[in-house]
Amino acid sequence: MVPWAFGQHISPELVALGCTEVLGCGLLAYLLFSAGLPGAQVSALPGASASVSLAAAQQAAVLALTFGLVSFVIGLYSPDLYAETSRLLSATALGGCLALPAAWLAGRAVGIDFGAMMGEGVLLPLGALAAWALFVLAVRLAFSNAIRTGLFVRRMLVVGAGPDDAAAARLVAALRTPCRGSERVISVLLAREAGQLTPALLKGRKIWGIVITDAARKLLPPGRLADWRGCRLYGEAGFWESRLHRIDIDRPGATPLPASEHRALEAALTRGGDILLSLALLLFILPLMGLVALLIRLNSPGPVLYRQRRIGLNGRPFILFKFRSMRLNAEADGPVWAAARDPRVTGVGAAIRLARIDELPQLVNVLRGEMSFIGPRPERPYFVEQLAGAVPLYRERAQVKPGLTGWAQVNYPYGASVEDARAKLSYDLYYVKHRSAALAMLILISTVWVVLFQKGAR
Repeated sequence: MVPWAFGQHISPELVALGCTEVLGCGLLAYLLFSAGLPGAQVSALPGASASVSLAAAQQAAVLALTFGLVSFVIGLYSPDLYAETSRLLSATALGGCLALPAAWLAGRAVGIDFGAMMGEGVLLPLGALAAWALFVLAVRLAFSNAIRTGLFVRRMLVVGAGPDDAAAARLVAALRTPCRGSERVISVLLAREAGQLTPALLKGRKIWGIVITDAARKLLPPGRLADWRGCRLYGEAGFWESRLHRIDIDRPGATPLPASEHRALEAALTRGGDILLSLALLLFILPLMGLVALLIRLNSPGPVLYRQRRIGLNGRPFILFKFRSMRLNAEADGPVWAAARDPRVTGVGAAIRLARIDELPQLVNVLRGEMSFIGPRPERPYFVEQLAGAVPLYRERAQVKPGLTGWAQVNYPYGASVEDARAKLSYDLYYVKHRSAALAMLILISTVWVVLFQKGAR
């Protein structure tokens, strides 16, 4: 999910979509509720009309705000959703099914009775539901069409030092890869051709921003950047971080991470949250874990839990717990990357891997302090040694505790190669550098979306 809100990374189009839906749903609900509440037709009594209007406004506000929150949590404001109409429709239906009972629970919590909207019969609630569904679908289909037609695309231009400028090539590849962001490269220019970029030409081609590689900046004529002030100007490293939300690990001499910091208060708060949340979840899902353990035992011989050595904070090894999803002795020939439709996976294993249920025992690792809820996924020592020699800065991800979920997990599909590890590392290092409570909250919410729609499961 593209980062937005929380003061750092805002997607104006998605904020506008969310505000339109929440305000529109609130207004629509108010009109319907005020027409159907008991006493709405008895306006002759002093204060009756004001009382009905207040009750309708309260119910409409709770419904609209709950709807917006549910939509956000399940990923309905993720731009890539709007590229596929079928996924958009199914996700909207899911949002509706969750939003209505959530609104009822929220109303009960604050003392608002949604039963009053029923009036007599079922025509009003059915009409309200139909009107709400039509409004939401109309807004989202219109937004989806705008996404597909490129209405929100920001046209970018990359300025490189020459045909062999590797930094420019990496930027172009990233910008031309379909992703959830709005930036798209439309042209590549060499530094010696920079004189062509007059303000009139930039305006005529609707260039939103210009990315200048470090090598190209040294070759630009003095004062050239002043001619481009009508566009947003980005340096190479700044664009990767501020717009692509990654670290360019292949940038020569890159030192993307700050010097070692002692964040004692942040660590204490994170640890406290990890303990409370892991205990609560373990108690809540204990019956589910018992059922999964029984199914694993009935499905294939071998232990229920799989214990595997992983690398944690500052390179210290620990034993990670998972529900066993593969047949016994699946790695008799040595460690290998997991593959799509891996023949080693059992029938029950395939189901629990798809729903990420096999990861639940790692709550014990969180409780023991070996992992956190948010952080880079812990890797096995064999692969750490392999990747550290092939991928720059790979060991830097161990500056923070490994996590159940992380920035790479919600932005990149399941990785099963060195190139996948390289791409995921760029997101992991972004989290290491910019970690905060707001970013952690965004990752947790994005994880709900990933789990619900089975993105990247293997």
